[in-house]
Amino acid sequence: MNDTAIESAATAPALRIDALQAGYEPGLLIVRGASLTVRTNEIFAILGPNGAGKSSLVKAVAGLVPISGGRNLLAGRDITRTPAHRMVFEGLAFVPQTENVFVNLSVQENLELAAAIMKANRRERVDPVYAMFPDLHRQRALPAGQLSGGQRQMLAVARALIARPSLLILDEPSAGLSPKLVDQVFAKLRDVRDSGVTVLLVEQNVKAALALADRAAVLVEGKERIVATSSELLADERIAELYLGRHTGQQRRTPAQETH
Repeated sequence: MNDTAIESAATAPALRIDALQAGYEPGLLIVRGASLTVRTNEIFAILGPNGAGKSSLVKAVAGLVPISGGRNLLAGRDITRTPAHRMVFEGLAFVPQTENVFVNLSVQENLELAAAIMKANRRERVDPVYAMFPDLHRQRALPAGQLSGGQRQMLAVARALIARPSLLILDEPSAGLSPKLVDQVFAKLRDVRDSGVTVLLVEQNVKAALALADRAAVLVEGKERIVATSSELLADERIAELYLGRHTGQQRRTPAQETH
């Protein structure tokens, strides 16, 4: 690899989505030319109304939805055509909304299976994860199906971290959780970001997502409508009225949009 390529990889964002088009059926696009840049070591949230294509977008990045146009770059490397089962070896870990742990296996077995898939030393991979999730260590012999919803979501994140990814993608991690459990799960996602892993998440809980994320995008009809910092989105009256239920009567302001 020449010096130019090394510099390019070193300075590239964690993820660049460029004019992506994707859908489950040929000719029926759900993602319609979306372009986003996720910076290294940030938490980036994808928001938007139901049917906007949020989950389809991140699933396309993870290799789970067919792509018909555009490209995805992970730390400067083109992963557009990488099969889903190979993504984890490229440095991308994806946590789906449901069926994200093996409920009949214990916590320990879930983590050891993830390490076995990576063909890695189990203790070297599992111990650091337990250090980040001490509650899981205390319940390591318990079947995953007996965990609370928040604990199960933390186990799903922990399983993903066994792969030591550079980018962690989560599809609606707060779904079905109480506000208290959402706070606990999101606090752990901050710890994940602070450990050096970039986090990209899709969320319907807009207020919680903006409290967590550094930046966010609002997706509408399969394409980004607004990209801004979380504080800018929280201050924007259009976002407040559409997604947070706030009605101030003040004149609507246009948020400062950032270059993708």
